[in-house]
Amino acid sequence: MKKNNAVEKDERTVAVENAGNSLGYKVLLYAVLLDGMYRSLIMREAVWDLLGIVIFSSLVGTVYQSRYKALPPTWARTALICIAISAVVAIVLASLLSRFW
Repeated sequence: MKKNNAVEKDERTVAVENAGNSLGYKVLLYAVLLDGMYRSLIMREAVWDLLGIVIFSSLVGTVYQSRYKALPPTWARTALICIAISAVVAIVLASLLSRFW
């Protein structure tokens, strides 16, 4: 008699799991960012703890992808450009909010 060895996971299942985990991570990340915005703008509280969680979790994912060579060759340059643009936007927004808020 032949045993029916069912495959528990195949490439499609792994891809769907990865996509689901990625979507869940993005929802959680944006929820933390929105909570930080609410705490900062409405309740006037410091949000460094929430921003630290966002930055640390993003850094972990980037280091993991870099270690396993899953990032394109120009990822570092692109990341630095994004960081520079974000810093400029943050400085402009902070100066506008401090003046008019």
